[in-house]
Amino acid sequence: MVIAKKVQQQLARASWIRKMFEEGAALKAQYGEENVFDFSLGNPVLEPPPQVQERLQSLVTHPEPGMHRYMPNAGYPETRAAVARYLADAEGLPFTREHIVMVCGAGGGLNVVLKALLDPGDEVIILRPYFVEYLFYIDNHGGVSRIVDTDAQFRPDLDQIASAITGKTKALLLNSPHNPTGVVYDAETLTALGTLLRQKEAEIQHPLYLISDEPYRRILYDGRTFASIFAAYERSIAVTSHSKDLALPGERIGYIAVSPQMPEASLVVDALTFANRILGFVNAPALMQRVITGLQQVSIDVQWYQRKRDLLFDSLTKMGYSMVKPEGAFYMFPQSPVPDELEFVRALQQEHILTVPGRGFGQEGYFRIAYCVEDRTIENALPGFERVAKRYGLC
Repeated sequence: MVIAKKVQQQLARASWIRKMFEEGAALKAQYGEENVFDFSLGNPVLEPPPQVQERLQSLVTHPEPGMHRYMPNAGYPETRAAVARYLADAEGLPFTREHIVMVCGAGGGLNVVLKALLDPGDEVIILRPYFVEYLFYIDNHGGVSRIVDTDAQFRPDLDQIASAITGKTKALLLNSPHNPTGVVYDAETLTALGTLLRQKEAEIQHPLYLISDEPYRRILYDGRTFASIFAAYERSIAVTSHSKDLALPGERIGYIAVSPQMPEASLVVDALTFANRILGFVNAPALMQRVITGLQQVSIDVQWYQRKRDLLFDSLTKMGYSMVKPEGAFYMFPQSPVPDELEFVRALQQEHILTVPGRGFGQEGYFRIAYCVEDRTIENALPGFERVAKRYGLC
């Protein structure tokens, strides 16, 4: 075997998102980019806010001494302090820089958290549908994924979660606003979940951690506010990035925040900092840390996404497509009119529309649309969506 057997096996079930993205690249080369409507990848076409560009320009024209050198593995103290101030205001909790670790995006941050927490064989509960990389992240660090179904509206099913928690459970991994459905968990749900985890901790007599993957926490629609895990449960760890709220996915800049209410917060932060180093991240990108230090209150215009949500949701539901209305993020997860959603995704592909089959998120019978695209992409794709809907008897 030329490569590791495990990697060989994982490649066979690797990301459908990337697969569809790559197939889209081939279609664009054949038919022209303007004639292919690519909803496969959550890669925002929105440019960063002007404050980001201004800060970058300032750093280039007036470089600070030592700005490209190593720093503490947890990140620049001033950057961590800025994040802590933002969280203290948002959460009403006494966050300080000692609760923050700067990381290489949310993906890097999740790997750091799992490395710090998991012993071989520890189980991590994830909710279906899920971002497929969670399976690989958990496996990276000797953990075992325990997949639990959500309810009909893709919200946590507390009874199923309770049944899944055993003496082997170490953590529950949540994602809200949710990829791929756009569902946002409310405070009532999280409070009930916190109560459940405390009860289960008492039963199994070891700590349970609530890990929240939050790159879309500022992309909320219809006046919703973000419900925090920190208000719901003491052993909470949030992982986020500025990929979406500052439109910087390629810069890989994010942070981990550990609840100040966690009894062992200091030890956990030490473990996170150590894991950041030994996983080879070493530290989050120096330049980007300096950029985002003064921009914690800055974000993209959410109305830009809500307008696209409304256009696409209203148009598709009129054609007969069925889905839960997204409340945040920039994804829709319609139900396929046939059990084999891959067949339906291929039918859309014949119209040069690229979506991702639900099996890529562990949920067959659905498909994902990432609408972080230009309006013209949505508008020009709608006739093709309608033709396929008619072919399958939706309208």
